[in-house]
Formats: sequence, C-alpha cells, structure tokens
Amino acid sequence: MSFRPKPGAIPDSPGVYRFRDAHGRVIYVGKAKSLRQRLNSYFADFSALHPRTQSMLTTAADVDWTVVGTEVEALQLEYSWIKEFDPRFNVKYRDDKSYPYLAVTMADDFPRVQVMRGAKRKGTRYFGPYSHAWAIRETVDLLLRVFPVRTCSAGVFKRAGQIGRPCLLGYIDKCSAPCVGRVTPEEHRELAEDFCDFMAGNTSRFIRRLEKEMREAAAEQEYERAARLRDDVQALQRALEKQAVVLGEGTDADVIALAEDPLEAAVQVFYVRGGRIRGQRGWVIDKVEEITPGELVEQFLLQMYAEASPDAMPREVLVPALPPDHEAVAELLTEQRRARVEVRVPQRGDKRSLMETVERNAKESLAQHKVRRAGDLTTRSKALQEIADALDLDQAPLRIECYDVSHLQGENVVASMVVFEDGLARKSEYRRFAVKTKEGDVASIHEVIMRRFRRYLEERSATGELAPDTEDGHGPIDPETGKPRKFAYPPNLVVVDGAGPQAAAAQRALDELGIDDVAVCGLAKRLEEVWLPGDDQPVIMPRSSEGLYLLQRVRDEAHRFAITYHRSKRSKTVKESALDSVPGLGPARRQALLKHFGSVKKLRAATAAEICEVPGIGPSIAEVIVSTLKGDSP
Repeated sequence: MSFRPKPGAIPDSPGVYRFRDAHGRVIYVGKAKSLRQRLNSYFADFSALHPRTQSMLTTAADVDWTVVGTEVEALQLEYSWIKEFDPRFNVKYRDDKSYPYLAVTMADDFPRVQVMRGAKRKGTRYFGPYSHAWAIRETVDLLLRVFPVRTCSAGVFKRAGQIGRPCLLGYIDKCSAPCVGRVTPEEHRELAEDFCDFMAGNTSRFIRRLEKEMREAAAEQEYERAARLRDDVQALQRALEKQAVVLGEGTDADVIALAEDPLEAAVQVFYVRGGRIRGQRGWVIDKVEEITPGELVEQFLLQMYAEASPDAMPREVLVPALPPDHEAVAELLTEQRRARVEVRVPQRGDKRSLMETVERNAKESLAQHKVRRAGDLTTRSKALQEIADALDLDQAPLRIECYDVSHLQGENVVASMVVFEDGLARKSEYRRFAVKTKEGDVASIHEVIMRRFRRYLEERSATGELAPDTEDGHGPIDPETGKPRKFAYPPNLVVVDGAGPQAAAAQRALDELGIDDVAVCGLAKRLEEVWLPGDDQPVIMPRSSEGLYLLQRVRDEAHRFAITYHRSKRSKTVKESALDSVPGLGPARRQALLKHFGSVKKLRAATAAEICEVPGIGPSIAEVIVSTLKGDSP
C-alpha cells in the first residue's frame, strides 16, 4: 500500500493511531502497547486479514499516530479520538431504547426531583436507569413523604412565589414549599442531599432515625406525630421492597453481560447499589470490525464510564470477559472514581448467578432487536433484492430453505431444514432428518438435499404437475387435509451452512435429480462469506447489507433447529443404551424406571431397596440393575 510507513519509522512504544481516507476523514482509531508491532500487522499479509479489516485498509489513504507514556494514557486518548472523530470502522454502542432516569438537579438553587431522558447534564445526580417512567414516579411518590423535595417546573415554582401560595403538594406535605419560604435554601438542599443518599443505598440510617423519633413521640404521648412517623417508615420500607435484594447489603457493583453473533452484539447492565438492583440498561451494536468479547468489554467500559461522575461509579465492575489490558482499564476507572475500582469475572456464588440472569436479558434483548428489524416490510424487501443482486438471480428469492448438519464426533448425525418465506420464518414447514451417511458434513449435505428434492419430485409426480390446474385441482395442496403437502413447494434459493464444498455438494444433488431452477449458495460462519457452487472466490456482501443479515438469520435458525434435534436424539440414545445393557429388563420396566427416577443419573445413584419401590421391579432384578449401572458384573 502506498501509505505504508517506512521501515523503522514507527516507534516501538505505547500509543494511539488513526487511519484516514482520501478526504482526510478519520475512519478508524486504535491503541497498542507497541505501535510498531500493531501497525506492521496491518501491512504484513493483506490476504490473511479479516475481510472487515481489509475493507478498512482499502478505504484508508493515510495513517498517523501519537506516542503516549502509559497504557492508561493510551486508553484515554483512544476514547477522546473516537468521541471526537466518530470513525465509521469503530464499534459504536447505541441504546436499544431511551431509558428514563431519576434526576436531582443539585446545581439549582432549589434542587428539583424529576424524570429525565437523553444526554446527562453537569451538576445533576442520576439514579437508574429504570425500565419505565411510572416505576420512578411510584418510588418518588413514596419518598416525598419523608423527603419533601421540590418536583415542580421552573414556571410553576416562580408563579407560586409571586402569588405567595404553594401548589397542592405543598398543602399535603409532599413538598417543603421553598417557593413561599417555608424552608430556607440550606434546609431544602439538605433534604435533597438526604434524598440522594437514600437513593444511593444509604437507607438504614434514615429508617433508624425515624423509628427513634417515633418511639420518642409515643413516649411523650404525641400519638398523632408518632403515627405520621410510623407511616413515613412504612413508606421508606415499601420503596425498598420495590428493588429486590440480590447481593450482600454492602455490595456496590455494575453487572455487565454480552450476547453476540458475527454481525451484532447486545450489552445489558444491572446497577446494584446496597445489594439491590437499582436500575437496568441495554445497548445494541453493529460489529463493523473483528473483535473479541474482551475487546467489546474494554470499549464498552471506556464509553460508559469515561465521563461518569465519581459518585455514579461502583466499587466493583463484574464482566463476562476481562479486557486485554484489564489492569490499565481498572487503573483508569480508579482515577475516574477517585477510589479503588475492581474489574473481574465472577466465578461462583450469588454474583455468578446474577451474571447469568443479566446474560439471559442480553440474549433476549438481541433476539427482540432481530425480530424488530426483521418485521419491517421495507427492510425485508430490500434484503431479498440485495440477495438476488449478489447471487445474480432472475428474481428475489421469496422462499429460502436452509440446511445444517449437527453431530458429535460423527455420532447421532442429524440435519435440519428451515424455511423463510418473504423474509419471515415459516416454522410449520421446518423439517428434521436423521442422516444415514457417516462420511462427513459434505456427504451429509448431499444426502439431505437428495432426500428432500426426491420427495419434491414424488409429490409433483403424484399431483400431475406443480401448477394448480392438475387432475384433482389441488396441486401441492393435500385434498384430504387441505394443507400443503410436506415437500410440495420448491424453494427459490437453497442455503447450506458451510463454504464451497458444501455448496457444491448441494448443487451436485440437484443436478443428479435434474432440477435446474433452484439456486444454491453456502454461508461460511467464520467470515460470513457467501459461496456459490464451483467458484474459487466467495461473494463478499457489505457488512451493513440487509441481505447478509437475512442470510445470517436463516443460517442461525437452521443451526438452532439442528442442535435441538441432535441434543434430544443424543439424550434418548444415552438413556436407551444405559438401560439396554441390563439383562432381563424389558421396554415396559425401562419406561417405569425412567418415569419414577426422572433420569439415568438418579437411577444410577439409587440403592436396590429404592429401585424395588418401582412397580414390577423385584429384589433380584434391582440388584442386577445396580451392579450393571455401576459397571460391575451382574
């Protein structure tokens, strides 16, 4: 490449580099412990690079760099440049929706409690985010009994001061009415600070204080005041009950989890303060570069915490994978918080269980994002046309069938067929195959395609032709059931999970059957390349292509369906093989044993006396079962 730096010109030091296009725009920002090693890796062997990296390099026309002293400085400069230049080839995190926060405007003369969305403002304390705005309002309504902080807008506040009369909240004691001078600015600010302390997790001291005042009021026979204080305590306790206790009371952590596929990733964060989940937030990203989970976590931590206030940062950040420079990241977060921040992966216990919960939320978020994207009619039409253009088809493939093979070391080989019509899954037409050949994935694909399309030819032969004007007038519709025959409809496009060899095997099967009006392609998972039968080079569809996104969804669905079938078949085989080896044990008694114990594992752990409790099992056969399952001679 013409802009490759001269040998020896790149320093062997930590730093941050920028690739620019022909117009001088920054298209990628990266950091490195050694600039020389990192940049030389881009120019060493172009063909060995990931296609996304190749695309970035072919777009670039220049590269420059800045040397820094430490890895922490490199992290800070990388974040600053990404924020300043917004490079197109860097990962960008975007909220999957606009989350509401509970905000306290501490920079105002009279701080106000309100619901806020969007960009954060300086001088405002934020709590959350929450899933719904009504959840914030319920919490605030309970807390205003104890912390009667102003909640009105600037206009209402000003008008109340002009007329000398507070609003309704001031009359029902849910506002201290600073607008008419019932409290001084200092007293009102103290109320706002107490409100913030309670929301930050310092809850027990307020409840203890109110309970002490309640007892003193009762001792002095001020029963009405004691009753009000009792109601205040109950209000605080109800506010606390709205947030589940998941960890120890002193736990102050953000729990981060990922769900990803080759094109996109979803990130979910649970905010735990004082052992309670105080909020939740999610992001979705397009993966425009090849990136590991640890690198995703590192970039996410930089973007999430780089401008956070010290009091908004936790003592502990729990992540699914450590960043490559996790010590430098922890040091940077420690500087930001002005106190120790630990970044680690939970291994066991309650924190690990909570991480698994957050991970399930991330997977659900990614699935919902895909459904929303796939549900748009315009997007689906665009995707089908992009596939037709990329594969040089005469028309958009309105019916796509995808095949995937699943096995474990060549055993229990199965295959799946999933159907997408007009860009949407048609689950009623999914099919499963128990594969007979044991000669590898390529032979399995050939067998499955042969079986599927041989059935198609048989159905067509049975109905005369595929056209509707057949002898029985039904064509592919079964006249007895009124439903489509199983394999009567042919696809416009067959997609197989794999590269050139798998696509060629599918095409060979169609050729052997004399079918020449069905297109074939393969989708290789590692690099998301589309392979046509007989071609030496793949078809590279743009990363932002809706067509590639649809093909990937079809392939992933076929993989999921095949894996599910394989697991069920393997589980059944394990059960059958374990009990088949017990002499004198017939099918009925095998079924009774599995029904009673639930699994072979529990049966293996049972004693002979416990096995005798199963109807039809006597002491002698029970002893045989125990000795056989434990590997002894009966």
